[in-house]
Amino acid sequence: MAEAVPVRCPACLRDNGYTAPVFPCACGSPVHPPLDLAAPPVPLTHRTWSDSWVAVRCTACGRESEWPQPELGCGSCGTVVRIPVHPLEGVDSGDGAGVVDEPGPGQAGGGVRRDGAGTGPGSVTAPGGPDRHRSGRRPDPHDAGPDPRGADAAGRPAGGRPAHVPPSPMPPTAPLPRPAFRPVTIRTARDAVATAALYLRWLGFQDVRQPDARPIPSAAVDLRAPGLVAQVDPTTAPAGLRAVECVWLNGLTASATSVYFALAGYTEDARTRADDLGIPLFVMDLTGMPQPVNDPADALVGSGA
Repeated sequence: MAEAVPVRCPACLRDNGYTAPVFPCACGSPVHPPLDLAAPPVPLTHRTWSDSWVAVRCTACGRESEWPQPELGCGSCGTVVRIPVHPLEGVDSGDGAGVVDEPGPGQAGGGVRRDGAGTGPGSVTAPGGPDRHRSGRRPDPHDAGPDPRGADAAGRPAGGRPAHVPPSPMPPTAPLPRPAFRPVTIRTARDAVATAALYLRWLGFQDVRQPDARPIPSAAVDLRAPGLVAQVDPTTAPAGLRAVECVWLNGLTASATSVYFALAGYTEDARTRADDLGIPLFVMDLTGMPQPVNDPADALVGSGA
């Protein structure tokens, strides 16, 4: 995975961490756009389809493919900026990227794990440790290990606790961390809605879907789930104050959490109003990775549904 680099917002001059997205080449090797950090980022005020893609060459096979132009939503003011990319030049031979270790001629069915342990037939360890029965003497029947029935001669379990004493309750365990979200490249408005639905499911909301009722004519698309009212704006204009207040009113009516997704960011008054109402705001780029742009969104990502 590429390392995060600082990108300064030209509107508020705040540095935001940005990690270049990694795309799969047809040959199977990872491809990421070569960022031109010497050039300043450009605010995105109008999005066109032709300017939303950039040509990237795979360093493993030399194949040229078009991938989404790197973009970043400022976490302070919500401005969406486009990050410049180095233009294509001569083919870079690379340094072995994409090469996968294969088992050698004498290693069929085997191999070595990253931690050094073998995975082949010869790496099986006998029960009781690698040195057990290695001296050649016959095992002592009195040294056969714990009773397989889980109790000793006195009728107590193997742990020494009398059978009539109930076991102590297990301490509460922390919830398992969520796996990393797998973004889906956004090419159409339908892709933006599907990405928002996948992200809400990743946050923990169940049965996320579009309502069956015919929606009021609007550019934003509604998504509903138990305890959730969300709207997705796939247009190229920043979401305004009215859009934020509408999703808040819908959530208030349904006694549910209100969430808003936008492809082109938010106006300043919309962000201020969302902070006052506690509405999580997310901005999506064409790589399909939603980014939180205010404190309620950060809290939702941290806690989940």
